Amino acid sequence: QLQLVESGGGLVQPGGSLRLSCAASGFSLDNYAIGWYRQAPGKEREGVSCISTRDGRTYYAESAKGRFTISRDNAKNTVYLQMNNLIPEDTAIYSCAATWGPFTTTQAVSGAGMDYWGKGTEVTVSS
Repeated sequence: QLQLVESGGGLVQPGGSLRLSCAASGFSLDNYAIGWYRQAPGKEREGVSCISTRDGRTYYAESAKGRFTISRDNAKNTVYLQMNNLIPEDTAIYSCAATWGPFTTTQAVSGAGMDYWGKGTEVTVSS
């Protein structure tokens, strides 16, 4: 059974950090692109970051550049999203998704066309 499981969310104060994990089971992430997406209450889902595991190509939303870093650990079949200098506007449900091969701009920006999705982990940035 192909599955993606996110973890690492929680409550953090503004300026704090969190590291989200996206662990895959039932398949190897070696040939998949993995994206992180978020959806805040009342807002549309938006792409945060994406990594093409074949060539290491990455995408970051403007809101994530300079603060978030996406990485992967092949041995653990896991992709991470390190989030630093968090702000209240980062509050959302964060989900990861996978697609075979490299990611397209549409997949990175909106998640449309991604093949497998996790259930998400909640991030709340508040004092």
